[in-house]
This record gives sequence, structure tokens and C-alpha cells, in this order.
Amino acid sequence: MAAGQHSLKSILEAMLLVADRPIGLKKFTQLLPEYDRGAIITALKILQGEYNDEKRGFELKEVAGGFRLQTRRNLRSWVLRLKRSIPVRLSRAALETLAVIAYKQPATRAEVESIRGVDASGTLRFLLDRKIIRIVGRKDLPGRPLLYGTTRQFLEVFELKDLSDLPSLAEMAELEHQANGLPQIPLFSKVQD
Repeated sequence: MAAGQHSLKSILEAMLLVADRPIGLKKFTQLLPEYDRGAIITALKILQGEYNDEKRGFELKEVAGGFRLQTRRNLRSWVLRLKRSIPVRLSRAALETLAVIAYKQPATRAEVESIRGVDASGTLRFLLDRKIIRIVGRKDLPGRPLLYGTTRQFLEVFELKDLSDLPSLAEMAELEHQANGLPQIPLFSKVQD
């Protein structure tokens, strides 16, 4: 059947359903040359609205520079029953290391260790294995230490469109202040250059 016999919304929905990763607008326009970019954007926004208005069990989310269909967070426990698996949780050490890399990137192991005050080699290896961070190059210093940065997988896991969606350091400090009831101390003060 030709594309004209199907609505653009149906075509996009079918593609999103089988995709194993978020699909960006550039990819949609390559796959659907018979539709212009504006029509694709409009159809995606209509689908997002329909899924939200109808309170379905899934949503169309914009993450990692693309769009994907995903289960709503509040239904996660029921989905896990079906999958019979427990999601991998990140330890405090992994989250702290990841936060330093996300805000400072690119960052060396020595920079992460200087900020955290502990050895980070095992945590870095764990995050590399999970493809949440990657090696982005080497720093021009003696020994040419590796530089680490976040990946598209990081954006997907934390449901971010891009790095600009990360909370600012001031917002993070305020959240920590509220959570702990402690005097406000700037978080990651060593991260800022």
C-alpha cells in the first residue's frame, strides 16, 4: 500500500512501536521523504496530545534528541511484574560520579576523584559497561588521561531531550537544601571552573 492510503499519524505510530531507540526528526524525514518536516512535527505533537488526553498506559516522550513510546512511570510496577525483572539501580557513588561527568564533561578520572574524594575507577568502569558514559578523548597533559562524557543512553535513562534539560547547579543546591533541611551549600562547587 502507498503512504497516501495511511495517515501520517498511523505511520509514525507504527515506526515508534517497533523502534529500539528514540527516532529523531532527521531520521523521520529520511525515512518519509513524501512528508515534509512540518507535517511530521505536527503529527507527533497530535499523537502526544492524544496519548495524554486519553490517559493511556503509554506516552510519546521526547528524549535523547528523538521520540519514543514508553510506559508511563506510574505503571512501572505492573510492567515489571510482566517482565519479572528488577531494574538496575545506580548506587550513590555511581550517581555522584555521573553527576560530576554530566556537569563538567569532558572530565578525567582525576577530576572526578578530586571532587568526590574517593577512587572512581570501579564506578567509571560500571558506568562505561552500562553505556551511560563514554570515553570522548584524551586530555593534553602528561600521561594523556582519558576524558569521559555522557552518552545518548544517559539522556534516555534520565528522560532528557539534551544536556540543557539538566537542572542548574543552583536548582540542585536548593533541592538538597530542602531535602536535608540543612543550610544551603553550593553543590559541585569544585565542578565550576
